[in-house]
Amino acid sequence: MSHTPNELSEEFPDRVDQMSALKQSDAHFSKLFDDYHEINRAIHRAETDVEPTDDLHMAEMRKQRLALKDEIWAILLAQDKV
Repeated sequence: MSHTPNELSEEFPDRVDQMSALKQSDAHFSKLFDDYHEINRAIHRAETDVEPTDDLHMAEMRKQRLALKDEIWAILLAQDKV
């Protein structure tokens, strides 16, 4: 298991400028972005035993992070069609 944080800039390196612009212009995207980073940091702290958690909670946090990433990706793709 990797203990490297899954930052959105690393997940979508070709979309950094687009994400930055959306954070400024779209309140919903900005909230998703912030929520993703919050849960991502919590997962990283748990993985590195800074703030240990049980397996069930870890699985739920990972599901939440994946759902946020999927929604963020959908918004990014929708912008391509505009």
